[in-house]
Amino acid sequence: MIDVVFLLLIFFMVSTTFNKESELKINLPEATGAEAETIPKSVILTIDADGTYYLNGEDNLPHELVSQTAESLKQELVKIKNSAGEIPFVLKADETTPYKFIMTALDVAGQVGFSHLNFSHNIQQKK
Repeated sequence: MIDVVFLLLIFFMVSTTFNKESELKINLPEATGAEAETIPKSVILTIDADGTYYLNGEDNLPHELVSQTAESLKQELVKIKNSAGEIPFVLKADETTPYKFIMTALDVAGQVGFSHLNFSHNIQQKK
């Protein structure tokens, strides 16, 4: 019995295909050129409970706007829109954020030309 198992083991070891390296050795060409710009995948505007606006930066972390006015928000969104083109606009707001701050953000985003508006929320699991 051991002989049969041993022969089967040898048979499977011999008949198994292993990774075959390419038989051709080639050197792939290298290209030089300008480095591609990093474009954010989406514009994320976060509004906290006090109505403070935060925009995601190049590091994808939220950064507080210097001036908390609709005009400064519009200026920042215009900069992003001009450099990134057509990307989604995501709004994250605290559940206790006053409605006027959310409407101001949506109005400014529409004025700038964002057409793909999304709302983000946290999903809580039932306990």
